[in-house]
Amino acid sequence: MTTLTPPAAATAAVSIAHGTGAEPGAVLARFEDRLRRTPHAAAVIDGTRTWTYQDLGTAATGLAAALGDRVGPGDVVGVCLDRSTALVVTAVALARTGAVYLPLGPRPGPRRTQAVTEDLDVACLIGDLDVLPDSHRAGELVPLPLPTDGVNAPAGAVAAFAAGGRGTRRAPEGTLYAVLTSGSTGRPKAVAVAEASLSVALDWYRTETGLAPGDRQSLLIGVAFDPHLLELWGGLTSGAALVPAPDDVRWDAHVLTDWWREAAVTVSVAATPTVEPLLDRPWPRDLRLRHLVVGGDRMRRRPGPDVTATVHNAYGPAEATVLATAYAMRGTDARAGDTAPPPIGTPLPGVTVVVTDEDGRAVARGQDGELRIGGHCLALGYLDPELTARRFTAPPEDAELPGVERLYRTGDRVRMTADGVLEFLGRLDDQVKISGVRIEPAEVEAAFEQDARVRSAVVTVQRDPAGHARLVAHVRPAQGARPESAELLAAVRTWLPEQAVPGAVRLVDGYPLDANGKVDRAALAAEGSAPTGTVADDLTGATPGERLVLTAVRDLLGRPATTLGDNFTDAGGTSVVAARLLAAVERETGVRPRAHELLRSTDLRAFAARIDTLLDQRRTPRPAGA
Repeated sequence: MTTLTPPAAATAAVSIAHGTGAEPGAVLARFEDRLRRTPHAAAVIDGTRTWTYQDLGTAATGLAAALGDRVGPGDVVGVCLDRSTALVVTAVALARTGAVYLPLGPRPGPRRTQAVTEDLDVACLIGDLDVLPDSHRAGELVPLPLPTDGVNAPAGAVAAFAAGGRGTRRAPEGTLYAVLTSGSTGRPKAVAVAEASLSVALDWYRTETGLAPGDRQSLLIGVAFDPHLLELWGGLTSGAALVPAPDDVRWDAHVLTDWWREAAVTVSVAATPTVEPLLDRPWPRDLRLRHLVVGGDRMRRRPGPDVTATVHNAYGPAEATVLATAYAMRGTDARAGDTAPPPIGTPLPGVTVVVTDEDGRAVARGQDGELRIGGHCLALGYLDPELTARRFTAPPEDAELPGVERLYRTGDRVRMTADGVLEFLGRLDDQVKISGVRIEPAEVEAAFEQDARVRSAVVTVQRDPAGHARLVAHVRPAQGARPESAELLAAVRTWLPEQAVPGAVRLVDGYPLDANGKVDRAALAAEGSAPTGTVADDLTGATPGERLVLTAVRDLLGRPATTLGDNFTDAGGTSVVAARLLAAVERETGVRPRAHELLRSTDLRAFAARIDTLLDQRRTPRPAGA
């Protein structure tokens, strides 16, 4: 368990804390050691297929050979794959060649991918051909010997080399992987992380969870979200078996716990919005899950006394290599079940945290301030040197921070208690988190403004009574344009990750201004929270399923004009909203539809018909002996 080193007397009263000592090490070498020692142990259990460490090593060798000398040390490779054996093979192969692994997710959006390849010196993209931008489809295509069986497997992957020129920004020397974060310019930022920094996080993870041969580690987190690297390399460097999760698992709390049980998962990492619904209901008693690391959003309650797994509330930006602080909670704790938000804990080994004022000076413990992070955990920086210089700064001269050469400004407001524990209080700027992913409203606004029908856009954040956030886009149409909200949402989906797509679009003639002549976002958000549009029908003659589904969707999306003929996704539905809709259906009816029954429905009426069918089946007595 992480402990704090005693602070020096000069800093005892200020908000500075150091994790225990840490020694950066290797990541790939630990995997290779497991390969040599236990070649026949399970490395990936993917559906009905088990891949041994030897199988995995052989497949990675084959992939590296297929790429040949087209990809070498320092080259950035964009990976457009989902959680699968193919993803694991690719990560290992790129690490062996010294290339930089840039996870983009299985459906990154062609325009977003195009923006990345225009900015960064991307050697190639790996993924299904149909998810790649036109510039790469038209270039050289190299078929890859990647697994095509198992959950989330690609139908057939290629390495696609762009037909035109490449971007100019290369990864710094020594980069193991890069990951995208939201950018205020409308184009994502890429953070470069060294192997040594990831090794420190992995050392903590293996020690804290006891992950070892015989364990089963989930591969659950979305691939574009950097905690999946903690899962992937945590399993491969410990001798455990990785278990890729089917897509349904991330949408439905019941499906998730069923999968943990069926897959015999012992250690898991999950986004906070995925886990919170689990804590509101009785904890399953027959799980093998020992440790659950949760992060990506503010946790709003502690696990109850019935929770048998240790739950770690983890905090950390991508710039601090997945996580920088953590707080462990158990069902036996005195405060188990407390509905107050738990703290984000204490720094991991090798991590230094400082709470500062606007001038960068450490504040007294108990005072609010900006969290700055230093130590072995820090990323090398962005693939933009100017941005790196602004966000990674030298520590203040008057602070006693031995061995700390840089501090990363998180932009997060925190408080350090007298005993050195950090409490998360929110953001200092406009950046928000939606479903665990950091979103810069300016990036979303820029995506809308790419559309010729849009003159300008302002994005605000609304929260429901439970504190869940959703984005609302306030769009001022171009002269003479009359765009439909669904059309605008469809357009921005090609630019943005799912979590950044607003749940609603409001067409406005102008924006309220504050005393300084700037857009009054608070007033705009208040306008956006008022019901807009007219209720499309009064549900006269509607079936129970139709009444429930339409009422719930209107409430969740804040769009009273939604009709049964609307498609869920086109109306602004996301994975998070879908999970809440499924939970509402189960709460009201006792029936439990699956996520795919919602996502594959042509419209809400079709999904409601499925609910009615399930209700009828439950009411109809089974024949004797059936």
